[in-house]
Amino acid sequence: MTSVVRAAEPALSGRWACVARRHRWFLVVLALGTLLRALAMLGYRPALWFPDSYTYIVTVFKPRPDLVRPAGYSMFIKLLEPFHSFAAVAVAQHLLGLATGVLIYRVARRAPRWAATLATVPVLLDAYQVELEHLLVSDTLFMFLVVSAVALCTTQKTSTVAAIGLLLAAATLTRTVGQPLIVVFAAWFVLRRRIGHAGVLLAAAMVPIVAYGAWFYATYQRVGLIGANGAFLYARTMSFADCARMDPPPDLKVLCDPRPPGQRPPSQEYIWAKDAPLVQLPGITFTKETDDLAARFATLAIVKQPLDYAASVLTELGRSFRWDRPVYPDPEIYAYYQFPVTPPGPPGRYPAQVGAEYAKLYEQGAIGTEIVEPYAGWLRAYQSMARLPGPLLLGVLLVPPVVAIARRRSGRLAGAPSWPVPWSVAIVLLITPAAAAEFDYRYVLPAVPLACLAAALSIRPDLRNQSGSQKEFSE
Repeated sequence: MTSVVRAAEPALSGRWACVARRHRWFLVVLALGTLLRALAMLGYRPALWFPDSYTYIVTVFKPRPDLVRPAGYSMFIKLLEPFHSFAAVAVAQHLLGLATGVLIYRVARRAPRWAATLATVPVLLDAYQVELEHLLVSDTLFMFLVVSAVALCTTQKTSTVAAIGLLLAAATLTRTVGQPLIVVFAAWFVLRRRIGHAGVLLAAAMVPIVAYGAWFYATYQRVGLIGANGAFLYARTMSFADCARMDPPPDLKVLCDPRPPGQRPPSQEYIWAKDAPLVQLPGITFTKETDDLAARFATLAIVKQPLDYAASVLTELGRSFRWDRPVYPDPEIYAYYQFPVTPPGPPGRYPAQVGAEYAKLYEQGAIGTEIVEPYAGWLRAYQSMARLPGPLLLGVLLVPPVVAIARRRSGRLAGAPSWPVPWSVAIVLLITPAAAAEFDYRYVLPAVPLACLAAALSIRPDLRNQSGSQKEFSE
């Protein structure tokens, strides 16, 4: 028996050496990505805070639906509570970032290895991606869930359809921008004439979403997952809404801003600023009455000024593709996406102060961020150089349709391509915030790995399409 084991050891080591040689460039990128995340853990201890972070912590200790953000990310933090360390949360998020890179490479295996490796570079090596993973916000978890759903969609297994639905439900309950993605996946199955698969996906997705909606209704006697959709859409329309053209009824006129659109603040100020018309209404900003009023105003603005709304959405979307990185929407929010030189100050707003007290209970000690040099300085220097410029992201998004058109003209397109799902998801993730809320730099990052995956998959048809011997999903 011993001789058999000894004989097997060289074969096993040889196999691993062969695998390492075959995937050596990806392993180099993965190792560098791991090093960057280790520097983040060493340089900014235990994690970085964002204004939203405190709200999530409140939900951890007071389990109830929040009116602005679904509770999925709070439940993720709750799972890690036994460690009593936000460092554990940051480590978990960095591991999710690395796992996303591995998933992208695994799914892109049908493309040339150089293309599959390049597809992982933004998610593994972009400094802003690493910084986002170190922030206590929901975007990294959301990105991993969506990429996992896309990865399962390429496995050719019918048994994964329900899992895709559950992953999309989890993504939706982490960030509500996941809702339209359920429609995207279901539409893909319908287009592939897999009606049963679409039904299974919708059923699997709706069960947890309806359950959460029932919890939300039991808490607030309101239908929905959050209670701020109207307020956010109202804020979006305030970049162009002209009450002189809208002629709103008397109850909506209180939400008008007499200033010309060019002199108005960024959209989100109409939700959070103390002097905003919506905030000055009686009661809290997100009561049902206030949110319904805001929704009516926004609907009227879009109906009366559809071209202005479309132009406003395109303007916000265009910020994703700029070469430079201008300060937007304001210096405070912009600064949260940079590795800081000095520790961030204490939370300012009242709800955040409450969350800070709960955070101390979670940590079982003081909270804050300790900046440790030289590691933090190395990351700041790296962040000043390493990011995906907007025009390059636009170029990546254009690769799949351009390649598809070229192949169709040459008659080399065979079977159904595999890039439309990740490409469509990336497009939806970019457009939805611009249409329903406002552009934000952190909203762009979850779309990037999917755009890169779509570009890699579009470089050549799937092997199964070339052989014609396999179907996309086995019966």
